[in-house]
Amino acid sequence: MSTSTLEERTVFPPEESQHREELGRLAAVLHAHTAGGCRADVARLVGPDGGEVALPGELYRLLLRVVDDLNNGFAVVIQPSNAVLTTQEAADLLHISRPTLVKLLERGEIPYHKIGRHRRVYLRDVLEYDERTRREREAALDEMALESAHDGTADRITGFISTR
Repeated sequence: MSTSTLEERTVFPPEESQHREELGRLAAVLHAHTAGGCRADVARLVGPDGGEVALPGELYRLLLRVVDDLNNGFAVVIQPSNAVLTTQEAADLLHISRPTLVKLLERGEIPYHKIGRHRRVYLRDVLEYDERTRREREAALDEMALESAHDGTADRITGFISTR
């Protein structure tokens, strides 16, 4: 297994306008083929030597998603789900500080293991935590909106200041 870092597996959107235009055309072509009724499961990849190979539908959809993200200016990280991250890499992925991540690990919110005296986490566990907390935040916001609608406070808050 390759032990490359997240930086080595990160693809950034192109900076040159020519490459951005090419990426935009590629995104348009890929979308046109899926929207036009073409089946992604019959896509083919043509290599530089002209050799062709069938591209499974799941891989075609992944390619479409990567091209869309790059075309929209987002960097893309390609990493196996069983990748082992340092605490700093995991904290960066979650957009939190490393000490905050360590507190989450110590509370058992994200599984971890130690190699020597260093904590390591699996990428899949970090992504599961991120998804779980996102769902919990959405549920809490939905609940607050529902409570606000039922207690009548939403009716009183109009954004306007009453002058009479």
